[in-house]
Amino acid sequence: MRILKYVLSALLLSAVALSSASASPAEPKNGVEYKTLPTPQPVDTGKKVEVIEFFDYACPHCYALDPSLTAWVKKQGDNIVFKRVHISRSNTELPQQKMFFTLEAMGLMNEAINTKIFNEMHVNRNRMNRDELVFDFIAKQGIDRQKFIDTYRGFGVQGRVRKATAMMDTYGVDSWPMFAIDGKYVTSPSMADEGSKSATTEAQLHAEGLQVMDFLVAKAKAEKK
Repeated sequence: MRILKYVLSALLLSAVALSSASASPAEPKNGVEYKTLPTPQPVDTGKKVEVIEFFDYACPHCYALDPSLTAWVKKQGDNIVFKRVHISRSNTELPQQKMFFTLEAMGLMNEAINTKIFNEMHVNRNRMNRDELVFDFIAKQGIDRQKFIDTYRGFGVQGRVRKATAMMDTYGVDSWPMFAIDGKYVTSPSMADEGSKSATTEAQLHAEGLQVMDFLVAKAKAEKK
């Protein structure tokens, strides 16, 4: 009886081990779960890995990802320098994009106001697709309305919008959220699922995307040594 219990126990452990091994994600493949840029872009983050999120406040997928992304950035800690770039749309002026770059220019962009903007658009259903809607929202946050408007309409923000458009071309951004890792690699939740096609929920897509980003950050960090 003891021998039988031992054999059954060993078989069970082997089955669990095999199951775990098969469930473990394979190493992401270049050209499938991520892409390597044909021309690496310069970064100014020293030993740290630059991570850029191309996003859109109006995008429901960007909104859904944001809490998990915020936790991921905190987990990475000093490994990375995290940046955001609000996307442009062809021949369309986006008040939400100009709001983002105005807050950046004023030194007021942070996680708290980023979350408030997402919630205003996706929970309160205020699309902020007109300048006055943006100005009203900003004033409610205790920010000087006129200073914000002056910066919003200034040349500096116009330059940031043009730069965002140019960066989208350089990095081949055609959907969002999309991530650029250290000026060399790009990936996204949908790309991360391309090889396995195993995700059945958006949360699973997000988890796969962040796993690929873990891999690319580690890869980029090793390449810096």
